[in-house]
Amino acid sequence: MEAPWLVGGVLNVILSDEEKYGGPLVYPSEVEDFAHCVDICALYDLGFKGSLYTWWNGRSDIDSIFKRLDRFYKNQQFLDLFPSLEVEHLIKYSSDHAPLMLSCNIDTVQVKKKFKFLNFWTNNESFLKVVKENWEVESMGNLFILFQSKLKKVKTALAAWSKETFGDIFKQIAALEDVIKLYEIEFELNLTTQNRAKLHKVEAVLTRYYHLEEEFWRQKAGMQWFKDGNRNAKFFHAHVRSKRKKLQVSRILDKNDNWLESHEDTARETV
Repeated sequence: MEAPWLVGGVLNVILSDEEKYGGPLVYPSEVEDFAHCVDICALYDLGFKGSLYTWWNGRSDIDSIFKRLDRFYKNQQFLDLFPSLEVEHLIKYSSDHAPLMLSCNIDTVQVKKKFKFLNFWTNNESFLKVVKENWEVESMGNLFILFQSKLKKVKTALAAWSKETFGDIFKQIAALEDVIKLYEIEFELNLTTQNRAKLHKVEAVLTRYYHLEEEFWRQKAGMQWFKDGNRNAKFFHAHVRSKRKKLQVSRILDKNDNWLESHEDTARETV
């Protein structure tokens, strides 16, 4: 499915013991088909707020069974349209299932990006020179203040050096891909050695930027265990988006046990 895709409702199946309370044990054979389906379809759980369980068998005491049978999944294309999707499990009323409320148009606060050290910088031959030139500064004073000053200077120098050396790798890739399309057409119309060499030269540059892009997403995804292979940038990007969604704080509980959800209320309570 290449189009934006949202799957949700009473799926009537759980994925693990954590999604069930009471009743007989859950065996792997009961959940593996559903887990395989979700994996093959490249779907991601939207998560939720509220009670863990969305279904109750209506019995009490030791006969009670609770399960999470209702849920929403999305693919990466849908998440790109609505990066702040949120699901809430509402209270059960006149039904053994809890209704699910999906919010799509939640405003997100844009946070100024901080400096981030990129691991692939160290593979560039001029990297150590930049660090050395900006670290070896003659200065007197408190050692801790001096150390902080050096770090700040190196950080500023590396940011400028990265912009000059690599530029925006994502814009560079998009531009190089467009150039290659033109060179391919030119080579097909005129099969000369010069045109072939020109095409291969740009392809080599693009391959280098593809590698940088993959290293960027590998570092951001924090998946050092993933083995080298074909270009995995799309996989890493999806993993990062999923991780970012899980880390997002949408509400907090105040001292009076009230849930605060607006940015103003949560900021005030946090302070």
